[in-house]
Amino acid sequence: MKFDTPAGPNPIDKGRVIGIPHDRIDGAAKVTGTAPYAYERHDAAPGAAYGWIVGSAIARGRITAIDLRAAQAAPGVLGVITHANAGKLGKGSMNTAPLLGGPQIDHYEQAVALVIADTFENARDAARLVRIDYAAEDGKYDLAAESSGGVMPPDSFGTPADTRAGDFEGGFARAAVKIDRRYTTPDHSHAMMEPHATTAAWNGDRLTLWTSNQMIAWSVGEMAKTLGIPRANVRLVSPYIGGGFGAKLFLRADALLAALGAKQVGRPVKVAIARHQIPNNTTHRPATIQRIRIGADKDGVIDAIGHEVWSGDLPGGGPETAAAQTRLLYRGPNRMTAHRLATLHLPEGNAMRAPGEAVGLLALEVAMDELAEACAVDPVELRIRNDVQYDPEAGPQRPYSSRKLVECLRAGADRFGWDKRNPKPGQVRDGRWRVGMGVAAAFRNNLVGKSGARIGVDGQGKVIVETDMTDIGTGSYTIIGQTAAEMLGVPLDQVTVRLGDSRFPVSAGSGGQWGANSATAGVYAAAMALRAKLAEKAGYPADQAQFDDGLVKLGNQSQTLAALAGRDGIWAEDSMDYGDLDKRYAQATFGAHFCEVGVDIDTAEVRIRRMGGAFAAGRILNPKSARSQVIGAMTMGAGAALMEALDVDTRFGFFVNHDMAEYLVPVHADIPQQDVLFIEELDDKSSPMKAKGVGELGICGAGAAVANAIYNATGVRLRDYPLTIDKLLKAQAG
Repeated sequence: MKFDTPAGPNPIDKGRVIGIPHDRIDGAAKVTGTAPYAYERHDAAPGAAYGWIVGSAIARGRITAIDLRAAQAAPGVLGVITHANAGKLGKGSMNTAPLLGGPQIDHYEQAVALVIADTFENARDAARLVRIDYAAEDGKYDLAAESSGGVMPPDSFGTPADTRAGDFEGGFARAAVKIDRRYTTPDHSHAMMEPHATTAAWNGDRLTLWTSNQMIAWSVGEMAKTLGIPRANVRLVSPYIGGGFGAKLFLRADALLAALGAKQVGRPVKVAIARHQIPNNTTHRPATIQRIRIGADKDGVIDAIGHEVWSGDLPGGGPETAAAQTRLLYRGPNRMTAHRLATLHLPEGNAMRAPGEAVGLLALEVAMDELAEACAVDPVELRIRNDVQYDPEAGPQRPYSSRKLVECLRAGADRFGWDKRNPKPGQVRDGRWRVGMGVAAAFRNNLVGKSGARIGVDGQGKVIVETDMTDIGTGSYTIIGQTAAEMLGVPLDQVTVRLGDSRFPVSAGSGGQWGANSATAGVYAAAMALRAKLAEKAGYPADQAQFDDGLVKLGNQSQTLAALAGRDGIWAEDSMDYGDLDKRYAQATFGAHFCEVGVDIDTAEVRIRRMGGAFAAGRILNPKSARSQVIGAMTMGAGAALMEALDVDTRFGFFVNHDMAEYLVPVHADIPQQDVLFIEELDDKSSPMKAKGVGELGICGAGAAVANAIYNATGVRLRDYPLTIDKLLKAQAG
């Protein structure tokens, strides 16, 4: 099915199942421990051996010698994989560095060996006996030191590194009010509950991977390319994922080494990347240095806006596109954005928790707060004055498909009690606490991708859906089930959803908040094909048949789904493909974050008292799971503001705080109250679902609202994230 014209009335609009706050249909399996995760596939791969990854002890250089004798002689050891015996390996196009290092070393903790043994403990203990000699080379590990050598990177996912409109330099020079500020954000690591894990087994020349992976089809192709085998010989199964956040979009070392290990020892092998290895072995969000310049009139109306970003990555890597939202969020005829990429020999930088906008808004929305103060305009009002209903780089010829930022700001402010905020910083006290409020806009591009599904009805009238779409804890099972139930007129409990298997039709996968809208649209397409088959079998015109209560109806006539399906059932398969609506219309999701903090007058300890947000993201497919996603994202935004950072050892090129004891993330007690409001919206140019993504919108801007609240509470403006106690104390003392 092709989606190339705006959606009209369709079966989804009935809203009998879609749009209702349903419990997750996979919830019971998860809380009872019966949901099969990658490392636990004893049922599918009995008798599996265990692998333990040995990571490089240097960040850059070469392996000069490997001594495996002690490890091979250790109890229970079945084999050891290194570059010397792994055979010829390719490199996937989505991996910056080879997943198995040697003899060249590209980054610290790059996998250089896998020890395979009969038990987990034996594999772990024997891995400590592997002796490797290195010839270390000097590397570049400090973004601040290397940023001056940054170069213009190639386009990232089709987005240019630099953009211009009008005359930024002239407009900025003429402006009555100018903001010119520098902001920094640190490296961030994923901290999902389930580590990267894989169980691998070979059957002849065919490989099956039970793995934790967000993008099934991508990774099948990458594994085939890396191993040099036909794509048809790789099956990837990932029905449940214990969190991904972008870290599992791509093939990682666990999958490759499990496959190599299983081939060597002739039995299934399971490999998990140990928690302490994840920050340095997998991907992370790169640090940024950002310069923002805004020129406005005395009323705060923007005439010129510029955003420059410096980040770093391994050779061949890409930038952190932190100026993405500045191209689209606010008005201003004179505009400039630029990204520069420095070579750093740190572990691979890549997608993580709303790449680009998540850290870009940490800077932009603080700069907007600073502009509001300079113009003596309320920060909410300033953002409203600079709203624009079209792509400000392209002009009015590319309007937004729907844009309710102003509604989010007004409704969110009213719900939060923004009118009670004292605009003068440092004036509100509650005992030992200075109290302040902050606001920030939320923005995340709306992305869609081709997505397919297969849907059928069995002889009992029950509906089955199959697609390789994944569920990373976001509720994919439920919204896909809701879509099928809505389209075929059955209750949700009559739908079985099967996900995460490369034998199923290729979906858009989970990432970039494109998954929900794209995958349900694919189910919509397959369901429309099945409705046509069922109507034809009933002898009804397809465009007139109604699907309700397990029946196919036409006027006073009706037939049951079960009868039409017959003993053998009836199936249909289709995919949703997209035309150029996203080129003709700017498509994005919007919101407004509000935060109230208390800052201890003596210690500068920051406590978030409450957070609230109003969000517009098209049709909300399941308000219950969507609310949970937004709350989780807001929490991540608070973490980015106050505590999250990978500390780089710039001498030796690794992240020092590489475990959960030292990598700080927020917990429930850190944010006692969170409120989420969804603004009613249907976007008929996004998909037949009239929905958009929402999973990453909640993080975008949340941290800036915290930062702005701290300023309102204390009068101290920090621009170097995270906003820790030592920085506040130093600023207050200075």
